[in-house]
Amino acid sequence: MKRIIFAQWVTLGLHLAAMLFGLIGLLFVLPNAAFIESLSDLGLQIFALGMQGGGASYMILGTIATCLFGWHTLGAKTTALFFFPAVLLSLGCELLGTSTGFPFGAYSYLSGLGYKIADLVPFTIPLSWFYMGFVSLLLAHTTLRQGTHWLQRLEAIALGAMMLTSWDFVLDPAMSQTPFPFWEWHQFGAFFGMPLQNFAGWMGTGVLFMTVSTVLWGKAQPPLLNQKQLLFPLLMYSGNFVFSMLLSCGGGIYPPIALGILLGIAPAVGLWFMAPRGDASPADAVLDTRPLVKV
Repeated sequence: MKRIIFAQWVTLGLHLAAMLFGLIGLLFVLPNAAFIESLSDLGLQIFALGMQGGGASYMILGTIATCLFGWHTLGAKTTALFFFPAVLLSLGCELLGTSTGFPFGAYSYLSGLGYKIADLVPFTIPLSWFYMGFVSLLLAHTTLRQGTHWLQRLEAIALGAMMLTSWDFVLDPAMSQTPFPFWEWHQFGAFFGMPLQNFAGWMGTGVLFMTVSTVLWGKAQPPLLNQKQLLFPLLMYSGNFVFSMLLSCGGGIYPPIALGILLGIAPAVGLWFMAPRGDASPADAVLDTRPLVKV
């Protein structure tokens, strides 16, 4: 168990470090032609390799870290019953979107995010849907302290999907409207050149795979987590948000940041504070904070 926990935090650290490397490259190195020309041949090779594989690497590391967290905190089965619906359904929506323009609008991926499935969607994109969707839903589950009726579960799903979509308020401008984009839009929209339909598509996709996972969990729903256990989801969510926020700032795109903070970061932090601080009382079974699986 200790080894898994250690590996989880190391992998999260590498995930955050990879995003930091990407930020430095995109914001400071690539725009500075003189600096690039001053690099040695070895330096150029290292920098080129890092920039070429950095986008895929940070998402793979985020996936591994989240799977390790889910494994030791919730169990392998519970984690798998979220992983597969999230990856497969988001991939299906992305393939549909890049082929038809529904549900996100007309767009296509450029290079830099890894091998493209069907030459359309980088294999890393569904992985990011998984780990950001997973941590968003676990934070949103804090609201279930008030009850676990199916209507309250639907409210938690809606909140989790909203937090996931709020991340895209800063992610999409950062990745498509800045000097070094990773995808491009083929239709003009009202949100900094992006269609509002995109965010409806994000919300719908999040609700879809979160609902399917909740149904598959059935009576074996994940227990509510305390602040210590939710620290990983909070750091994963916040780290990816800050990465996208800084990229948007680098492109001079500021208004989406305020919207994302209001509907994403603020709820995430608020939900973390709402969670119990320590071990639950013996009478409160749904808030059991002991390790849920033995390894």
